[in-house]
Amino acid sequence: MSRSIKKGPFVDHHLMAKVDKARAGNDKRPIKTWSRRSTIVPDFVGLTIAVHNGRQHMPVYVTENMVGHKLGEFALTRIFKSHSAVGKRTEEAVGHERRAAPGTQGPAAAPAAAPGAAPAAPAAAPAGKK
Repeated sequence: MSRSIKKGPFVDHHLMAKVDKARAGNDKRPIKTWSRRSTIVPDFVGLTIAVHNGRQHMPVYVTENMVGHKLGEFALTRIFKSHSAVGKRTEEAVGHERRAAPGTQGPAAAPAAAPGAAPAAPAAAPAGKK
């Protein structure tokens, strides 16, 4: 559920004080904060805010498109590592012809037709009632 319009966007007071101080002094250094829950307001545009992701502070340069979002949305807390076994299998399938299982005849094991030979006759239609 979203926050009431009557209340306005939530911004921690200590973060707003740091932003006001940086704006007054034209300070371009990143502002360190642990407040991932704070909403980005138009006063933040053009500043770099270092948002804590649980391990380190991730620098986030605030643009106009970010206004209304939370700071925590831009400092990811989890690192996705690809599923290596699946990735290797797909690379083999895309780059190479698939091999048939041992003991079965796949398309690669079919005998090649001699050049100039007539094409093979189609299989006979199944016998049925006329």
